[in-house]
Amino acid sequence: MSNHLVITALGADRPGIVSKFARLASECDCDIVDSRMALFGNEFTLIMMLSGSWASITKVETSLPSLSVELELMTVMKRTSKHTPQNYISRLEVTFSGSNQRGTMKKITQFLADRSLDLAAVRSHADEDDQGDPSQNVFLTINVPEKVDLEKLENSINELAEEISLNCHIKRMQGITTQ
Repeated sequence: MSNHLVITALGADRPGIVSKFARLASECDCDIVDSRMALFGNEFTLIMMLSGSWASITKVETSLPSLSVELELMTVMKRTSKHTPQNYISRLEVTFSGSNQRGTMKKITQFLADRSLDLAAVRSHADEDDQGDPSQNVFLTINVPEKVDLEKLENSINELAEEISLNCHIKRMQGITTQ
């Protein structure tokens, strides 16, 4: 039976950080099941899920603090279980774009929460457009359960976009099973 561990790390970006985490996983006889890395300003961020025997996961848990000190990173780890995939009738990829406004993410995520929709991924980016005006892009991946009427949901999303004065593009992906 495989055990699973989620690790998050945050700190100043520099070359070789991901390599050191991959080496730790390998040396502890763990597999990297999933990982995401991003830069926010000059800060490196990593989320990684490992799997392995109980002894292998324990070895990572005891080795990670010294690696964190070496790399000057804040790290958090938590044991978890393997994700149980669910079947959804569809997956929507939704993009909102336009003038940057405070509270946009709050409104969008509240809209989804009010409808008990499964948010599979979120990415947002605020910047300036060609004229120097603040702009934003929000990319969402939404898993849609059977009980939801896709047409009504898409209409509601477009109404939300209109309400918050953003452009909206929806791409429908049928028959997706999440992993």
